[in-house]
Amino acid sequence: MKAVGFKRYLPIDDPESFLDLELPKPAASGRDILVAVEAIAVNPVDTKVRRSKDTEENPARVIGYDAAGIVEAVGDEVSLFKAGDEVFYAGDLTRSGSNSEFQLVDERIVGRKPASLSFASAAALPLTSITAYEAFFDRLGIDPHGANSGESVLIIGAGGGVGSIGIQLAKKAGLVVIATASRPESAAWVRELGADHVVNHKEAMAEQVRAVGFPFVDHIAIFNDMSHWNTCVDLIKPQGGIVTIDNTDSDMPMDVMKTKCASLHWEFMFARSMFTTPDMIEQHNLLNYVSEQIDNGTLRTTVSETISPINATNLKKAHSLIERGDAIGKVVLSDWS
Repeated sequence: MKAVGFKRYLPIDDPESFLDLELPKPAASGRDILVAVEAIAVNPVDTKVRRSKDTEENPARVIGYDAAGIVEAVGDEVSLFKAGDEVFYAGDLTRSGSNSEFQLVDERIVGRKPASLSFASAAALPLTSITAYEAFFDRLGIDPHGANSGESVLIIGAGGGVGSIGIQLAKKAGLVVIATASRPESAAWVRELGADHVVNHKEAMAEQVRAVGFPFVDHIAIFNDMSHWNTCVDLIKPQGGIVTIDNTDSDMPMDVMKTKCASLHWEFMFARSMFTTPDMIEQHNLLNYVSEQIDNGTLRTTVSETISPINATNLKKAHSLIERGDAIGKVVLSDWS
């Protein structure tokens, strides 16, 4: 089967940062399904993994954490899917990734592809949908059905992949969304997705938030980096909550968090699959929920650019877009050459 991988962890402009490969086609067993991958999407985690080590891989490593495709075969313990089903999923950080023609994935972290979407449009959704859903509803404890309606949420990095679906999920839950965006095109994007207010995270953010009527905000989601930590602590409402998906090595003073009795939550969507948690199937359930909301018109895909075909050259282009911070929404690759 065709695949795109690498043997060394290199800068994206290195000719060997990605290589076109031919690999054996895997076979499904247990609770695994074998998926014929039709489209993939690129996330910041892909770029972090690709440049994470000073080692060499033999055989080559295949990464990729978003895919949509067709079930080719199922293991002997599979009960949720059958051959021919159209699916979408984000995969497992500890296993071979989606940048290949065929991929094995545990059925418990796979959802039914939205029938109304192409494979490319569907591939943009899994990782970011799981991340945003878990961040708001599992970590911050917001009710997805509207019990927290009218409360405010500040989404930092709202124009990216997680923020783009996060805005929609927050609005569906009845929240007032304050989104950050630093460019005219990203500001227009987040407004189109439903943001009630837009502030520039490259300027004095606390003053902007207060200028639109919020001395404090009930919830804060940090969907880019921790450089805004002090501003978030300043803005969070006493007894409110902050959730972040960023790394843990930033300077994060906690004194004001303590005096405000504010909570901090980490979101890492791979935790369930990485540790095979008893509630691992919740990712199957929430992907099916997202699929239903897409098909009934409540949510929309967040794909902003599609590149074809899937090969090493085009995967380098997609990684470059993500690393430069030029992407709005999601960048997708579709079809094998």
